[in-house]
Amino acid sequence: MQLTVLAVPDCPSAPVLEDRLATVLHNQPGVTVSRQVIGDEREAARWGMHGSPTLLIDGIDPFAAPGQPPSLSCRLYRDHDGHASGAPSESELRLVIERALTAATETRNPAWLDSLGRAGRGRVAPAERGLRAVHQAVLRAFVETGIAPGITSLVSAAAPGSASELLAELAAGDFLCLDHAGEITAAYPFSTLPTRHRVRIADNATVSAMCAIDALGISAMVGHPVVIESADPSTGAPVTVNVDGASSTWDPPTAVVFVGRTDSECARPSASVCCGYMNFFASRAAADAWAASHPQITGGVLSQERALEVGIGIFGHLLD
Repeated sequence: MQLTVLAVPDCPSAPVLEDRLATVLHNQPGVTVSRQVIGDEREAARWGMHGSPTLLIDGIDPFAAPGQPPSLSCRLYRDHDGHASGAPSESELRLVIERALTAATETRNPAWLDSLGRAGRGRVAPAERGLRAVHQAVLRAFVETGIAPGITSLVSAAAPGSASELLAELAAGDFLCLDHAGEITAAYPFSTLPTRHRVRIADNATVSAMCAIDALGISAMVGHPVVIESADPSTGAPVTVNVDGASSTWDPPTAVVFVGRTDSECARPSASVCCGYMNFFASRAAADAWAASHPQITGGVLSQERALEVGIGIFGHLLD
C-alpha cells in the first residue's frame, strides 16, 4: 500500500503528519510513504490535494468530503471530540489505514477479477501441435511491426501442422481473434484495430492494446520499457503510464484502472465481454462515477500497483 503526503513548501503540519504516520506504521509491512511538494493550484488539482497537508492512501484522500475542491490552503482536521489540528490524530490515521488494508485484502481477488485471463486458465498457449510456437510468432510480429502477421508468414512456426488450422484452434481457445476470412484481428494483448490504449515499445513498434490491463502487461512480456497513452473514458482526460517491467510512473498520479465485464462470467471471447470495460481513469472518483452510471457492468477499481501486478501475471510469460 502506498501512502503519499502532499504539502505546500515549508508546511509546518507536514512533519507532524509524517511523525504520526511513523508511529502508526511501526512494524507494519507492505506500506511505503512518500512526500510530494505541491507548488501551485494546477498541481493541487492534479494530485488531489484538499489543503496542506493531505494524505493519500493508494491515491485516495480518506479524509476528503464529497465534492471537496482542491486547495493550497492550510488544512484543519477535527478529531472525534471536535478538536482541530493541522494533521489527523494517530487514532484517526490508524483507523483509515486499517480500513484500507482490510479492503485491499478483501478485494485482492474478487469474483469480478480474472487475474489469470481466460476465466482463470491463463493465456499461455498449449505447447502441443505447434500451438504455442504459432501463438508466439503472432505476438512477436505485433511487437516488431505493430500489425498482425499473414497466414503465410506462420507456415514455418506451424510446421508440420497447418497454420490456418492452428490459428482456428487458438481462436477457439480465446488466445486470439479471427475475422470471417480467417485473418487475425486481435492477439491479446494486441489489437489490429485502433483502441483507446496506444503503447510505444522501446526499440520496437507502436501497438494498440486490447484494454488497460493488457497494456500494462506488455513491458514484462517483451522485456522493454513502454509508454502507454490512454484516456479517461468519462472525461477524455489523458492518462500516460511509463512501464519498465514491474516499475511504473503514472500521469496523473491519481490514475486508477477499472476492470469490468458484461457478464457474471468472463465468457469467451474476452474481446466482446471484458476488454471494452477495462480502462484507465484519471482518478478513483471518476472511475466510481462511471461505474455508478453503468450498473450493467460488473467490476471494480484496481490501484496502480495491483493493476500492474495483474497485467504482468497474465502476460509476463507469454514469450518465454
